[in-house]
Amino acid sequence: MAAEPLSIRDAWSKIPFPGSTETAYERFTGKRIERILAIVVAIGSAVLGAQALISAMGSLSAADPAHLVTLIVVFVPLAAMLLACVVGRGVRTFSGIFAVVYVLALAAWPTVVDPSDKGAGDQPWIFFLVNVGVVAAMLAFPLWLQFAWAAGMPFVYGYVRLVQGEFSREFWVTTAFDVSFTLILGVVIVSLGWMFRSVAAGVDEARGQAVASYSTAAAAAAAEEERAAMSALMHDSVLAALIAAERAEGERAEELAVAMAREALTRLANTEAAVAQEGSDEPVGTAQIVVELRRALSELGADAIVEERGGIGLIPGRAARALVLAARQAIGNAVSHANGRGLHIIVEGHADEGVVVTVSDTGSGFDVDSIGADRLGIRASIFARMAGVAGTADIVSDEHGTTVTLGWVRS
Repeated sequence: MAAEPLSIRDAWSKIPFPGSTETAYERFTGKRIERILAIVVAIGSAVLGAQALISAMGSLSAADPAHLVTLIVVFVPLAAMLLACVVGRGVRTFSGIFAVVYVLALAAWPTVVDPSDKGAGDQPWIFFLVNVGVVAAMLAFPLWLQFAWAAGMPFVYGYVRLVQGEFSREFWVTTAFDVSFTLILGVVIVSLGWMFRSVAAGVDEARGQAVASYSTAAAAAAAEEERAAMSALMHDSVLAALIAAERAEGERAEELAVAMAREALTRLANTEAAVAQEGSDEPVGTAQIVVELRRALSELGADAIVEERGGIGLIPGRAARALVLAARQAIGNAVSHANGRGLHIIVEGHADEGVVVTVSDTGSGFDVDSIGADRLGIRASIFARMAGVAGTADIVSDEHGTTVTLGWVRS
């Protein structure tokens, strides 16, 4: 006996809807782009940071507390930003900290260096990190602030260099070249980041629209298929059974009407799972019922033992399927309403004469007499399903637990 197939409703429920799984699905490409940008920034910043550190250590020839403090203030946030980019956590926070700290350190640079050192040809080590501050702003700030950093930081550096050189002519030439180079490079870096993020956002939006369109189409197709299947079922089985019962005259006609009614009940009970797949009368061993119930326990994530008793026999496949589906519903109720406490399943075979399946739990129980007509999980999936194969179903429940007994006996 094959495992019960997934219904269209089960499959549809697994579709990620836009908004409900935003972090996992809707911004998948955006998150990948952010991760790639962080890795690329970490590699480039590490190279430029190493160059700046080597240059800084070479210029730190004597005890210079101000210079040493500047080194610590700049390189500690830089190291934290590099680590965050590699790990992938806190990237925006540590990048923003470095971007702000670096601007402040750059603005304070004239108070750090020796005023007597006015060599125009020697670029200070802090210059190597100008574009690192730009990429840090790209990772941390909104777009308008990114362009503000890319456009403003080169001019801050240029002003600092001119102050250091007391606005002499030789400083103007080299500083103008440095400012123009860093300005162009910074704008290009921010523009590339904006372009990649825009493309990723477009891809994510297209994916979200495709999923929404597919969900709508799947819902419409499922509704139409269910309507057509139910219409066919009502016309072919239910109405035919009612007409046969209304016109039944004599014992033979009544037996035929009863058989048609059983067929209609079985098909109604199994419509949600698989329309017109109730099984056949081909003999099935009671051992197969045990296998199917163990599979159901595994699928439902329940922890219980299926105990097999009595003699192994053969029963019609239609009856075996009804027993398995009804027992599966009982197991699902025990898991949902009793958390599977004390779940115990017994399959007792009576050779070829019949089989009894008992599903019990030690939950808080419920009032069987108060079961509403709309409780299809019990009335349709258990009582109606067993009635459709001339079987029996009995539910006993109290404060000590619930016991569902399903039986089929060869007539």
